[in-house]
Amino acid sequence: MSIPYALAVYFMMWWIVLFAILPFGVRTQEEEGQVVPGTVESAPARFRMLRTVGWTTAVTTLLFLGFLWLRQSGITLDDIPLPGPR
Repeated sequence: MSIPYALAVYFMMWWIVLFAILPFGVRTQEEEGQVVPGTVESAPARFRMLRTVGWTTAVTTLLFLGFLWLRQSGITLDDIPLPGPR
């Protein structure tokens, strides 16, 4: 696998994982009881971007290492027993 290909796969995985992780641990202004005038009640009360980026990077790195291991192992879709037509 070439380096540009690996970076492209990691980049795509990172963005997908980011959107999967975004809702975890976020409390709305309504839940906190402190709605800032001019904002919606469902807006995050305290959005911690660095924490989200850190978790996203950690999870993506683990998934990417699994992806690399799977590519290096030589396992293909033909090796997975999938149900076929009857």
